Amino acid sequence: MGKIKAVLLDMDGVLIDAKDWHYEALNRALGLFGMEISRYEHLVTYDGLPTTRKLEMLSLERGLPVRLHGFINAMKQQYTMEIVYSRCKPVYYHEYALARLRADGYSLAVCSNSIRTTIEVMMERANLQKHLNFMVSAQDVATGKPDPAIYQLAMSRLGLDPKECLILEDNENGIKAALASGAHLMRISAVEDANYQDIKRRIAEIEGTSC
Repeated sequence: MGKIKAVLLDMDGVLIDAKDWHYEALNRALGLFGMEISRYEHLVTYDGLPTTRKLEMLSLERGLPVRLHGFINAMKQQYTMEIVYSRCKPVYYHEYALARLRADGYSLAVCSNSIRTTIEVMMERANLQKHLNFMVSAQDVATGKPDPAIYQLAMSRLGLDPKECLILEDNENGIKAALASGAHLMRISAVEDANYQDIKRRIAEIEGTSC
């Protein structure tokens, strides 16, 4: 089995416990027009999708006027940033994990369906940006997850084969994208799972060695 050379990480639900933030921000924006989605709907149907895709689905399923997409999307991003600035803070085990992985020689990239500004601010607020080779956003590809394009772009930038990469993902849309990319997968149930010991253990499983 080949060696893992890069670790690609989703952001929300992997490095940042932000699922509720996106739910709150989207519902606040939708609420301007008397619409909302339930927490169950968000987790089961919309989790991990770009906001633009969520709005397209709401138009198809619940009649949200398409002409409102731009405004709702802009307000959702504004509300998200308000939450990020008030709640996003460094977490020791994530800082430690990324610092140790870089010291071990792995390339690191965040690959998220969020827009570029949100990723950059979250990574800065979490004090993680200095450990990353780069960040890939939904704005960098034509189609977000579950399409594998985000991960394929990251691997192309690194000049690596999919089997040289480990992807950390937490939701079904991200997991589908990771598997479709051909890379190895580490499923994350909670942000605490994205720690150095567990990541190295998964790499050891893939490489057939002991960590």
